[in-house]
Amino acid sequence: MERTVDFSRPYDVIVAGGGNAALCAAIAARRSGASVAIVEKAPRFYRGGNTRHTRNMRCAHDSATATLSGPYTEEEFYDDLLRVTQGNTTPALAKMMIRKSKDMLTWITEQGVRFQPSLGGTLSLGRTNSFFLGGGRSMLNALYRTAAGLGVHIAYEAEVTDLEMDGPRFVAAEVTTPAGRQRLAGRALVAASGGFEANIDWLKEGWGEIAENFLIRGTPYNRGSLLRTLIGKGMKQIGDPTQCHAVAIDARAPKYDGGIITRLDCVVFGIVVNNRCERFYDEGEDIWPKRYAIWGRLVAAQPDQIAYIVFDARSLQLFMPSLFPPVTGATIEELAGKLGLDPVALRATVDGFNAAVQPGTFDDKILDGCHTEGLSPPKTNWARPIEEAPFYAYPVRPGITFTYLGVEVDEDARVQLAGGGRAENIWAAGEIMAGNVLGRGYAAGIGMTIGSVFGRIAGEGAGSHAKR
Repeated sequence: MERTVDFSRPYDVIVAGGGNAALCAAIAARRSGASVAIVEKAPRFYRGGNTRHTRNMRCAHDSATATLSGPYTEEEFYDDLLRVTQGNTTPALAKMMIRKSKDMLTWITEQGVRFQPSLGGTLSLGRTNSFFLGGGRSMLNALYRTAAGLGVHIAYEAEVTDLEMDGPRFVAAEVTTPAGRQRLAGRALVAASGGFEANIDWLKEGWGEIAENFLIRGTPYNRGSLLRTLIGKGMKQIGDPTQCHAVAIDARAPKYDGGIITRLDCVVFGIVVNNRCERFYDEGEDIWPKRYAIWGRLVAAQPDQIAYIVFDARSLQLFMPSLFPPVTGATIEELAGKLGLDPVALRATVDGFNAAVQPGTFDDKILDGCHTEGLSPPKTNWARPIEEAPFYAYPVRPGITFTYLGVEVDEDARVQLAGGGRAENIWAAGEIMAGNVLGRGYAAGIGMTIGSVFGRIAGEGAGSHAKR
């Protein structure tokens, strides 16, 4: 049974946030013997931040398991991270996270989380990523159940809006609740309240007015208030305000909280054009889990921040569809008309692509080498003519999941001070410090790795500090 936070008493550890990172921290701190309070901005039904929309996590492992098809070494994981971030990571932190991820599958199972074998198709993750049985919400429910059973106290609709500090030492949090502002004293703070992706005004500071055309596929509650407060209190920031986990999602999705069911995984099976019917990037550059999170930024750079994935009947059953049905046309010209595009221009782009496709054996499970020649940009894998009617398209916009600007931490997940040194009793985990590992780019499941590993480290560190 969940017990609510008692604002009249101090706690050993206060955890700000209610997603995967926060729960891992709270459980770890409580298991160390500390009293723990979770303050979660969202209502109970919407608790959990972006974890509600997740499906899997990426962890290193030495051999196949009941739910993983083969080994995924620390070295391969690190190589994948370097490739997707183009080297924009903190090597020591990244290697430490990957090393500790090997224990995470066992530890998180001990907290009640269950896994299932991966699905097939374009995700190609059966060897590298563990999928949650029941998805992210089921994972969250398991962690909350464990936390409550351990005696962690929880407050919903409770946002940390200011911090009381004594130099580098955290003293108390100002928490805004439906009953008003309340003071919550604690011996240690774990900041795990996510990024600022739902704060359009903050996004505009980096992106400009085009941010108005972005869709926020994650929670509407991540507005970065605690991150702003930490920076304002002298914590050191890290990361680029324009770098984020941004994917191409269905343009018909809601402004906020569309989640995983609005993501489109069919880019590799066709071509992607902007509203001038121009291709602008190689759709077959690499396997989809290593490239899906670049497409939000690519679409953001196009006129009016919109693009269209165009493919034919042969590809319709090769991917998990969006919540919304594709736009359909018996001809390319009819499809263009329904999309509001120039039929002549789209026909010319499709014909030019088809003419550039070279002979090859199409195989959606591997980098098949089916490519174009004499085309800019090229398509280096899975290129085959778009010629079998009916023809299909999905309109897409940038879908922001979480931002990478955050607070800098060390290997203990301790927050660093802008003036040098580290905060005496403040730790951070999850998206609020993801920029330490993700300077840019993304590979499927790494966000959950960051949250789980650093959440556990932060919780253990904060709990140990509070009990000294």
